[in-house]
Amino acid sequence: METEDLRLKNLNVATAPVAPGKTHKILILGSPNVGKSVLFNNLTGRYVTVSNYPGTTVEVSECHINLEGSQFEIIDTPGMYSFSPVSEEEMVTRRILLEETPSLVMHVIDAKNLERMLPLTLELLDAGLPVMLVLNMMDEARRLGMMFDRERLEKELGILVIETVSTSGEGMEELEEAIIRFSRSKNDLSSEIRLLNSDSENLFIEEALAAIENFLSEDYQISKRSIGRLLLKEDREVWDLIEKKEPQALLKIKSVIEETKARYNRPLELEMALALKREVIGISNEVIRRTAGFRGLKSEKRGFEEWLSRLTMNPVTGLPILFLILYLGLYQFVGVFGAKTVVDFLERTIFEGYINPFLIKLFSQLIPWPVFRDLFVGEYGMLTLGVRYAIALILPIVSFFFLVFAVIEDTGYLPRLAMLIDRIFKKIGLSGRAVIPMVLGFGCDTMATMVTRTLPTPRERVISTMLLSLAIPCSAQLGVIFALLTGHVLTLFLWAFVVGLVFLFIGFLTAQIMPGEKPSFYMELPPLRFPKITNVLTKTYVRVKWYFLEVLPLFIVASSLIWLGQLTGVFAFLIRLLAVPVKMIGLPVEASKMFLMGFFRRDYGAAGLYDLARAGKLNEVQLLVACVTLTLFLPCIAQFLMNMKERGWKTGLGISAFTLFFSFWVAFFLNFILVSLGVRL
Repeated sequence: METEDLRLKNLNVATAPVAPGKTHKILILGSPNVGKSVLFNNLTGRYVTVSNYPGTTVEVSECHINLEGSQFEIIDTPGMYSFSPVSEEEMVTRRILLEETPSLVMHVIDAKNLERMLPLTLELLDAGLPVMLVLNMMDEARRLGMMFDRERLEKELGILVIETVSTSGEGMEELEEAIIRFSRSKNDLSSEIRLLNSDSENLFIEEALAAIENFLSEDYQISKRSIGRLLLKEDREVWDLIEKKEPQALLKIKSVIEETKARYNRPLELEMALALKREVIGISNEVIRRTAGFRGLKSEKRGFEEWLSRLTMNPVTGLPILFLILYLGLYQFVGVFGAKTVVDFLERTIFEGYINPFLIKLFSQLIPWPVFRDLFVGEYGMLTLGVRYAIALILPIVSFFFLVFAVIEDTGYLPRLAMLIDRIFKKIGLSGRAVIPMVLGFGCDTMATMVTRTLPTPRERVISTMLLSLAIPCSAQLGVIFALLTGHVLTLFLWAFVVGLVFLFIGFLTAQIMPGEKPSFYMELPPLRFPKITNVLTKTYVRVKWYFLEVLPLFIVASSLIWLGQLTGVFAFLIRLLAVPVKMIGLPVEASKMFLMGFFRRDYGAAGLYDLARAGKLNEVQLLVACVTLTLFLPCIAQFLMNMKERGWKTGLGISAFTLFFSFWVAFFLNFILVSLGVRL
């Protein structure tokens, strides 16, 4: 312990003096897919969704913990590649650095990609932030034959370096001990800023930085030198910050920037990036040791895992693998087993056999007035319909879907799926990165719409929001449709074909109409791994709990609104309005109720359609038309509100109006073609 304390004393690892009862703010920062969220979970003992794709930490997660009497606020920040943000995720993280005063910034990197990720470490140090470097995924680095001279790296950077494997917990004890010692240190970091080395090729930039520092008189959360570097890069957010705090310095700073730009043939941002790269290469050459079995990153995992990884991204083999996953995971497991076997048992045996008869008998004795009794145990009662749908129909379907989704994402397959379909998505104005909200939409479209904010351009966000509202059924709705169409393979295939065709057609059409830059795509590829059972079960539990706590009150509220609508006649009026287009598409008038309920919850309407089909009121053609219409119909009220929140009320209303009319037009032509051709399914 004494040796370790001496090692810490010689490094730039101290925070400001500790006040009694002080809470130390620790930021966990790094690129996507380097294990930040797993490390957060290991430190806090609290669960944050751990994903192998960027975007999960868009909502900044935090947790207050106590370690040996010291209070800590741990914050898991969105993925960040550089101190100069490009995506909204990076902007959020950089804004935290500009506005907060952290006691410690833990920069988590993928150890085997040290050279690529170390530039951000140097930028953080240049900003005067208290940094600890965490070399994560050390198991992957060792497997490649890579070792690190940790003491030399600590000496080069002047900070503490910890080696970890967050998925197995390796190095976590040392990390916790280091954090505790940080909190108890009495050294002051303010005068110990590690500057980027001066570069002989960029003397004019160094002169400009010195001049800008002299012009800045106000205090900032990061060093004035770092502010100057961002101003030389013409960072809009930092420029606005200076304009707000000391506008009198702007003209002088602008003059320095223009003079410096005139002295270089290349952009200043490129010049600084090249200088940073030269310094990183020098450090890497000193600290990376390659053992006799070193294979290099280009030859990483040439065995089974690398072979399988390539198969998943090759269109020839990747598409069959995707269809196999969809067939076994979604159709057989979620659709056949979850939505049919389990749902039938819960609904018919448990609810219809025992619970509903008991509740009806109980409330008949408690409430003598039929009108008020119907609120609880009527046809659309809060208990007999709302609770039954939520527990017997929706809960098992959602649980099985989230279980499959957790397995898929924990293996690292999602980024490979993004790579696979990137070329197709480019045709509809999206990049492969958009596969994340699209796949999440099969779980919950409301949540997926929120995740669209991680897409880099407004154009991509609008297109993805439109497609989520129109052609991506949520897990509960999808499960009910699977339950309806299980055993009707041709009908299920036609439903998927029509919805898929609409997805591609509307995406392509929207991409042609909407102005904006073409999407670009860059994504880290985490290693393929066997899913960790504890991760899968924990993620499934947390998501199901979140979804159920959200859906149960909404089902009860929806039942109450339907009861009130029936009582006041509003519900009947809206049903009569819907009856006209419903009859035009060849469905019985009773289906109007299902579409109206579908606005309150898409899965609520699907569940009502399930009851209608079980009563034998729909033939095969009508069943297909009804499933297509309900899938393309208005987004549920929660997604509708999220659309307006994320895209603005004009765009939100426009998307809803379009989906309402378009869904019936598609259903009308589908029914017309099937009936005209005399098709029997």
